[in-house]
Amino acid sequence: MSRLFIFGMGYTASILAQRLRAQGWQVQGTGRAGDTDFADSAAGHAALAGASHILSSVPPDRASSTDPVLAAYADALRAAPARWIGYLSSTGVYGDARGAWVDEGSAVGTGRRNARTQADLDWQALDSRVHVLRLPGIYGPGRSALDRVRDGGAKRIAMPGQVFSRVHVDDIAGGVIASFAGPAGVYNLADDLPCSQNLVIEAACRLLDMPPPPLQTLEEANLSPMALGFYAENRRVANGKAKRLLGWELRYPDYEAGLAGILAGE
Repeated sequence: MSRLFIFGMGYTASILAQRLRAQGWQVQGTGRAGDTDFADSAAGHAALAGASHILSSVPPDRASSTDPVLAAYADALRAAPARWIGYLSSTGVYGDARGAWVDEGSAVGTGRRNARTQADLDWQALDSRVHVLRLPGIYGPGRSALDRVRDGGAKRIAMPGQVFSRVHVDDIAGGVIASFAGPAGVYNLADDLPCSQNLVIEAACRLLDMPPPPLQTLEEANLSPMALGFYAENRRVANGKAKRLLGWELRYPDYEAGLAGILAGE
C-alpha cells in the first residue's frame, strides 16, 4: 500500500489527502486535519520510517527564518525509505518581476519572502528525491472570490498593469500526484492565465449576479499589511516545466473555469 505522510494538513494538503484516500492510499499527517502530533518525535519518526511518500506544507517560521520540519526532522527525512519527498513552496520567492514572466530558472530571494526563499533552498539541498512545488495564490471551495463577494469583503484596487498568478486547489493536488512519477526538482504550479485581481472579482460578481465593488486606491481600501505586500509584487508565473516533465494537466486552466466549477459544486 502507498503511504503518504504530510507535515501540515491544512486546506491544500487535506484536499490532496482526500483525493489519495479515494484511490486507496493510507494518509497520515500533522496539523488541523492530521492524526499525528508534530511535537511527538517518536510518532513522527515512526511515520517517516513507514511512509512511501512524504510531503511538507509547513511554512517557515518568520521570526527565526527557520523551517520547523527541517529543524526537527532533517536527518530522519534523509534516512527515510520514501521514494518521493515533496515541499509546497511559494512563487513569492521570485519577488517583484514588474509584470514579467518568471520560471523555475528565474532569480529568487529578491522579494519580501526571505524566510520562504531560504526554506525553499534548504529543501532543495536536503536530498536528491525532493520535489519543490512553488504555488501562487491558492483558491478553491470556501476560499475564493465568490466567498469574498458574498460576504462583502471583495475589493477592486485601481492599479493598472498589476498582474497575479493563481491556481485552483484541485490542480495543486493533481500537480503533486503527477510529480510522484516525475523527476525531482523545482516546479511552478500555476494556471494558464495570470491577470489582475479585479478581473477575478468581476467574474465572481457576474456568476453571482451581483454588482462589482467600486474601484478604490490602496489607501482607500485600508488593506492589511499582508494584503499590501501582495500588491507590492507584480509577476506572471510560467507553468510549462510541470506540464512537460510531469505531464501535469490543469482541470481549471483559468479563473473563470475555476470559479464556475466551485459554483457548480464540482
